[in-house]
Amino acid sequence: MPPTEVPTAPGADFASRSVPRHLARGLVGFGLITGSIALTPLVGPVVLLAAPLGLLALRGCPVCWTIGLVQTISRGRLKRECTDGVCTLTAVRRPGSAG
Repeated sequence: MPPTEVPTAPGADFASRSVPRHLARGLVGFGLITGSIALTPLVGPVVLLAAPLGLLALRGCPVCWTIGLVQTISRGRLKRECTDGVCTLTAVRRPGSAG
C-alpha cells in the first residue's frame, strides 16, 4: 500500500503566515495582557478590558500562541506520512540544502 500524506485536522492550525508576523502577534498579545495587569493599580479595573484583546491576539491563550510558533517554524520542513496504520514524521529535503 503506498504511503499517504495525512492532512491536519481542520481548526488545529495555530500557525501564522510568517515567523515575524507570529512574533508581532505575540508582542501585541502579551503586551496587552501584561499592561492590563500592571496598570490596574494606576488606572483601575477598567484597564482589565484590554486582557481579552490580548487573548484574541494570541488566538486563545499563551500555550496556543506557543504551539502556533512551533507550527510556523516547522511549516514546510516536516512531512507526516502513514503506511499501513503506522505514521512517521520526516524532514523534507529542500533544494540546495546540504545532505
